[in-house]
Amino acid sequence: MRKRLLGAIALAAASALALAGCGSDDGGGSGSGNGKITIGIKFDQPGLGFKDGDKYSGFDVDVATYIAKKLGYDADQITWKESPSAQRETLLSTHQVDMIVATYSITDERKKTVAFAGPYFVAGQDLLVKSDNTDITGPDTLDGKKLCSVTGSTSAQKIKDTYANKVNLVEYPGYAECVTALTSGAVDAVTTDDIILAGLAAQPANKGKVKVVGKPFTTENYGVGLPKDNKTCQKINDAITSMIDDGSWQKFLDTNLEGTGYKPDASKNPPKPEACA
Repeated sequence: MRKRLLGAIALAAASALALAGCGSDDGGGSGSGNGKITIGIKFDQPGLGFKDGDKYSGFDVDVATYIAKKLGYDADQITWKESPSAQRETLLSTHQVDMIVATYSITDERKKTVAFAGPYFVAGQDLLVKSDNTDITGPDTLDGKKLCSVTGSTSAQKIKDTYANKVNLVEYPGYAECVTALTSGAVDAVTTDDIILAGLAAQPANKGKVKVVGKPFTTENYGVGLPKDNKTCQKINDAITSMIDDGSWQKFLDTNLEGTGYKPDASKNPPKPEACA
């Protein structure tokens, strides 16, 4: 009898531990169920989403922190999770994150698997080249050149499909690797959105070595990526509107892009969030 009782107690304890594990703050995207929120950002985009030790900084980080506050989460209740371009849809659809704020362009193709709030910023695709380069002046001058972008991004393929079908595409896991390849001469240009390139060019290690061509040729609406079954889209849109109206949006932009020389397109920024689908 005593053995049965001890066995029942052990079983109950194991069950309790298992249930506790299901509700743990492990960054699994369970959100308000455990008083935590898990937000995906980039770790390698200076001025936007950047990790330095245990500190996170950038425009996207500030935007995400503001939105989280409006949803009822303080900064210490946020778990930041790295969200490389190629993994964003998977992270959302498997609920490893509650939202992604990571220079995530809203596209019809992505809407097939995830949802979006926003946009909260409008960027434009551009090119980064060596500071002494004079022959690359736009996407239509890249035939025969080596063009770098990150795995999972659509920007380089867009150039090949639309502007220069003889361009040679090179992929690296992150933008920092692309810039290193550019400064070493392994590639001729790097492409992604202008605000990302400006942050990279302003880094101390890159200053004077590279430059943004300065002729954006696309419109990229940055949205907050969400799981399809989310219940927060409208609340996030309301938070974005509030952030713009109370001046926080401009403050975040000015603080994080100081010294880059980057000026967002005033005809498109700040944007008005679209209706949640």
